[in-house]
Formats: sequence, C-alpha cells, structure tokens
Amino acid sequence: MTGRRHLVPALLAVAWMVTACSPQSPVAAGASGADLRVEILRTLDHDPNAFTQGLEIDGAELLEGTGRPGESWVQATDLDSGTVRARADLPSPLFGEGITVNGGTVWQLTWRDGVAVARDRATLAEQRRVPFDGEGWGICALPDALVTSDGSPTLTFRDPVTFEPRRTVQAVHDGSPLSRLNELDCADDGAIYANVWTTDTFVRIDPSDGRVTAEVDASALRDALPPGPRDVDVLNGIAQIPGTDRFLVTGKYWPRMFEVRFVP
Repeated sequence: MTGRRHLVPALLAVAWMVTACSPQSPVAAGASGADLRVEILRTLDHDPNAFTQGLEIDGAELLEGTGRPGESWVQATDLDSGTVRARADLPSPLFGEGITVNGGTVWQLTWRDGVAVARDRATLAEQRRVPFDGEGWGICALPDALVTSDGSPTLTFRDPVTFEPRRTVQAVHDGSPLSRLNELDCADDGAIYANVWTTDTFVRIDPSDGRVTAEVDASALRDALPPGPRDVDVLNGIAQIPGTDRFLVTGKYWPRMFEVRFVP
C-alpha cells in the first residue's frame, strides 16, 4: 500500500482558483426536492490503493482518511502542489472511517472500535481518543456541532469539544427513513451532503429536520473510471470547494477523483 496521494497539481490549482469567481451556493444547483446529477468539470488522479472514507478541504489543503485495519491513515495534501504535508497511520486493528476538521482538531471516526480519534490539525498527531456508542461512518462539522452517521437514518449532532451527543434527526426521503448514510459533508449553505452506501447517489439533507431536499445521481462518475488491475469499490468521499458550487468526489480504490457540480 502506498501512502502517497497521486494528485494533478495544475488541475487542483485551477479548481482552487474558482473560489474567487464562483460564489454560488450548492443549493442553487437545484430546487427543494430536486433530482440532480453530477456534471464532471475536471478529472484528477487518485491513489488507487486508498480505501477512501472521508475527504475535506480546509484552507489550502485537502485532507483524506482511509479505512481497513493496517490500511487506515489520514493525510493533508497541499492543493497547489499536490505534496503530502503530513500523514498519520491509524494502528491496527483500528478501522478508520470519516474525518472532519473543527478548529485546530481533525476528528477521525473508527467503524466498530467505539472510539473517535482527535488529532492535531497541523501535525495530524493523535491527541486523545474519545469513546462513543455504536458504529462510526461519516462525520462533518457545522459551526456549532459535529454531525456523525452510523449507517442508519440517524444523524447525531455532537459537542465539538467533548464529542457528547446533543440531539439527533432522522433522515427522511419521500416520507420514509433513509438508511446507509455514509460519508458526510457540511456545506457552506448549511446543508449536509451524504453518500448512500453501496449506491452511486448523494443526498442533500436539511439538518434542522432530516428532510432530504435533493437526490444526486452520480453514476456518471463510475462510467468515467478507466479500466484497471484492481476492481474499484463504492462511491465514497465528498468535499465542497469552499465558496463555490463545486465538489471533489471519489470512491474506495478509485484511480480518479472528480471535480463536479450538481445540476438538474
């Protein structure tokens, strides 16, 4: 397994520059309850050995976390150069899941190990482990709370310092609970974007009541993947490019990462 992220620096630099000229919020891509699809704007190389569990853009860096015992790590990559600035491995048998940034802390979930790992944002060094009940799948940060998923329709809103649960909402789509919520991204507009595990679908969720306000068909991404020596796994990984209507998305063992926007 390689820990090196294979990004195309020039393309990422261009993608990052759109923050100066694309102030549209993600919600503007579609009305409430809309059916959306991905529009591929750029294609980037991605480490095909990365079992991607979480993506996040923070400042001038892309953070990525991976899973599986002995293959779980977190790293921070400079968006302009594609250089890995910091990396930390999660010791086996821990199974890494979603990641997010809150102030000076990077939070990394584990799947069935019952702990969340708090890491120093600058070095990614482990600072402490916090126990929590149930499984860990996805995580993202709102201004006043961390939001976690566990594979069920439940989103749990947690204290950003103690990790203690404060409240929950149930994701509901067309009047029915929506389960298998996985990777999460808390977007600029206040909505939560989640990928639905084992599908090529993202959903946009209102954090106030759990209502799904849009469904995004991302099957075009899988169709755009090149053939390779290793079978790709499911779609997983979404990070908004701040200040724009664009996202970076990828999947587990995918050799490509895509810059996309969600359109009707």
